Amino acid sequence: MASETNPLGLLGIEFTEFATPDNDFMHKVFLDFGFSMLKKHKEKDIYYYQQNDINFLMNRDRAGFSAGFAKSHGPAITSMGWRVEDAEYAYKHAVERGAKAAPDSVKDLPYPAIYGIGDSLIYFIDRFGADNIYATDFVDLDEPVIVQEKGFMEVDHLTNNVYKGTMEQWSNFYKDVFGFTEVRYFDIKGSQTALISYALRSPDGSFCIPINEGKGDDRNQIDEYLREYNGPGVQHLAFRSRDIVASLDAMEGSSIATLDIIPEYYDTIFEKLPQVTEDRERIKHHQILVDGDESGYLLQIFTKNLFGPIFIEIIQRKNNLGFGEGNFKALFESIERDQMRRGVL
Repeated sequence: MASETNPLGLLGIEFTEFATPDNDFMHKVFLDFGFSMLKKHKEKDIYYYQQNDINFLMNRDRAGFSAGFAKSHGPAITSMGWRVEDAEYAYKHAVERGAKAAPDSVKDLPYPAIYGIGDSLIYFIDRFGADNIYATDFVDLDEPVIVQEKGFMEVDHLTNNVYKGTMEQWSNFYKDVFGFTEVRYFDIKGSQTALISYALRSPDGSFCIPINEGKGDDRNQIDEYLREYNGPGVQHLAFRSRDIVASLDAMEGSSIATLDIIPEYYDTIFEKLPQVTEDRERIKHHQILVDGDESGYLLQIFTKNLFGPIFIEIIQRKNNLGFGEGNFKALFESIERDQMRRGVL
């Protein structure tokens, strides 16, 4: 039930909606990640992809909200559906708590919605699980594209990039409207650039939203994203894997490239974290990052930019709820190396 700490009755992420000028490439990437294309919307050119508890929509309509959003931003996450106990209640109370309502005339989908980061949409969805929107609003494809799943279980977190000076405004949006709580604050420096980041946790505890803002000059990775994306938005989604080494083994040779980590990283990491049980040679081979403490650890890896400036993180948690803080410098510098290769730095 909705409560003082969870005022809208938020229960997690139901779907992420994408739109892009290049449907074929996005479709290929989804398949390479292990998502099967199963259904199409009854009335619109919107396709449904699924893997375990991760649901994607690819909106191929050439008119409407998502089409206009992609014209402005390029490949984009145009909306998300968030699970709630009662969609109308959540919508009404979100607006009362300061959210901006999305009128029916702009929406591509028939669910109550508000404007979120960068004027993307957040839909409120109260039909999920056995009685879900895909069973009622979509039809099975005559020729579904079914691929082997790659062990991705759910969206662990999604990270927002915002303009300098607006981080507090956006963190207050998530706190005041939904009841998110702040769990971490980071001030991260690479060799040439820097950023600051707040991490917020949803009131039901099912996912997090870190919010990034660049520091210093505008060559940092956050301001590069804002230029390319033409505004604030979702920088990356993190998929939780049940077995990150197996996931990466299964994706080897696909269209999905990951960031390079300097070989010296592995000289000391296993001394710091001797409790890691996964095959160390496979960790090195895939250039997986490792972080943790005496209570547990996590394994993570980041793709290169896939859809415009949007990328994917893959994470496996072993009794650790962090974000890989110990890896921030190594990761940041690997992104800077990628920026150098592309001529940004």
